[in-house]
Amino acid sequence: MLEKIGDEVLYYLEQAGRMGIFLFTCLLNAVRPPYKISPIVRQIHFIGHRSVFVILFTGTFTGMVLALQGYYTLRRFGSEALLGSAVALALLRELGPVISALMVVGRAGSAICAEIGIMRNSEQIDALECMAIDPYKYLMVPKFIAAIVAMPLLTSIFDVAGIVGGYLVGVSMLGVPAGSYFQEMYRSVVWADVEMGLVKSLVFGLLIIWIATAKGFFLHLERSGGFGAEGVSRTTTSAVVLSSVAILVSDYLISAILL
Repeated sequence: MLEKIGDEVLYYLEQAGRMGIFLFTCLLNAVRPPYKISPIVRQIHFIGHRSVFVILFTGTFTGMVLALQGYYTLRRFGSEALLGSAVALALLRELGPVISALMVVGRAGSAICAEIGIMRNSEQIDALECMAIDPYKYLMVPKFIAAIVAMPLLTSIFDVAGIVGGYLVGVSMLGVPAGSYFQEMYRSVVWADVEMGLVKSLVFGLLIIWIATAKGFFLHLERSGGFGAEGVSRTTTSAVVLSSVAILVSDYLISAILL
């Protein structure tokens, strides 16, 4: 039993060290010339542009639910006029960055992990190394930069869509005055609230792309993965779960630091 526990501890320590070295290598290659813009633009299109619809959709309905629940809660205290500030603060500080990141994990993170895993599975990464092409610079760096650029933009779109959705429910359906909705929002929201959401979105973008690419890159070293279609599917599932957990844990830590 002690041998099994020690084996598990050594495995996870090795995995943590391997992923730490992977992150350091990717960030080092990101600041090292030459710089190629076209691969980064393609990845921004894949991660950012193709996620806009799902971000708009989920953001609008999140704002609508917030307004609906917030209105009936605030009405108990006679504070319906504060609905705009409640919706905006909840979106900017918490729900916007977190739900946007979870949507990107499900849509783009899983696809990136499967793509890298299939490339490892079919020995395409080994072929790049045989041709003296650095897979970190060629494959990973554009994805890292694109995720860090795209996530704050997607979070901003989510926040705006949520505020509009809250307006549709609170003002158009429940009768909250439009002036009160936006005036209380203007009074309550400060730059620190916006800054917290942006910091979270940057960290979440880095976590998503780090875990997704590392899991696919080290597919052959995964204990529950291995080669073949089954190995790719298990590794992709593991990457999505680990990314989601990392987002929620880091969300608490960032909130505790910035509040």
